[in-house]
Amino acid sequence: MLPLLFLAACAPVAVKPPVQPFVASSWEMLPDWQSTDLVPSWPAFLQSCHVLKSKPGWQDVCIQAEGMMQPDNQALHVFFESVFTPYHVFNPDGTSLGLITGYYEPKLSGSRVKTARFRYPLYAEPDDLLDIELTDVYPELKGLRLRGRLDGHRVVPYYSRAEIDGGRGEQHALFWVDNEVDLFFLQIQGSGRIELPDGQMVKVGYADQNGRPYVSIGKKLVEMGELTLDQASMQGIKQWGEKNRGKLQALLEQNPSYVFFRILPGGLSAPLGALGVPLTDAYSLAIDPHTIPLGFPVFLSTTYPNRAEPLNRLMLAQDTGGAIRGAVRADFFWGFGEEAAAEAGRMKQKGQMWVLFPKGMQTAPN
Repeated sequence: MLPLLFLAACAPVAVKPPVQPFVASSWEMLPDWQSTDLVPSWPAFLQSCHVLKSKPGWQDVCIQAEGMMQPDNQALHVFFESVFTPYHVFNPDGTSLGLITGYYEPKLSGSRVKTARFRYPLYAEPDDLLDIELTDVYPELKGLRLRGRLDGHRVVPYYSRAEIDGGRGEQHALFWVDNEVDLFFLQIQGSGRIELPDGQMVKVGYADQNGRPYVSIGKKLVEMGELTLDQASMQGIKQWGEKNRGKLQALLEQNPSYVFFRILPGGLSAPLGALGVPLTDAYSLAIDPHTIPLGFPVFLSTTYPNRAEPLNRLMLAQDTGGAIRGAVRADFFWGFGEEAAAEAGRMKQKGQMWVLFPKGMQTAPN
């Protein structure tokens, strides 16, 4: 007979299954729901309906919404409570708190030609970048995109940031800008405006990405002992870059991810999010689409940057981001301008999220 100790050591270890991301909730559980003004959220919701109304379970909801003429707050509460069910979002470990950061639409000074001042290129999507779709062969990879390039007869990872900055790849510069740190943060924000020497303003937006993982340079600076955690905001990183020009390129190359851009129509009211509709200042949210469905209403409960004032509002999941990974994880779009930049740069709050599903709709993640 084998010793009991040996049998115990060989016995299979019970692994606790991850918690499901959505748990049915009630309107009373949403902080300040009854006192929340839903009127500012309504234009963003109608933007989502432009896309969602063609999807199963949404047609009746969006037809009803589009038929409501300038509804007041009371009418909107009746509408949302009658057609939606709130689901609390949980992380796989069973916690409901997550990180809420902010982003904005920056303005950069640039030129269509390279000059002594404007020497940092803003690249268009390269001709040799491959977008590989494997879903038909591997259905479990739904939602994942692979990027690469051909090396002879082999598909290999696309060039890293260091290689692209070093001249590798078939790159085409849309514009040249005067500040490499601002260019780096433009890639993180995903869209922005380029002011040309004649005063013309050109809008640019995300076109594609090189497929490399996103690495936070703020986290790297903290690990290197260059900044404290409290100092590792966008503003703090920019100040560090100004004081450490000789170390800057090596720091930026710590993040191998690289974003390519396209010129957007000048008449757009705001940047286009991943949903394909213009974002709404302070009411659009970037999420991880592997958990939160794009376009859906999300009630966010967090606090304003650097202060304890509650920030509870109904937002719309209309964008994604390379750094936005996880169930309870979101990026709050603050808009355009210096005030938006200040709020976005400081925002690193804890928060909870509730996704609103049309009644009767299955809540399985994408």
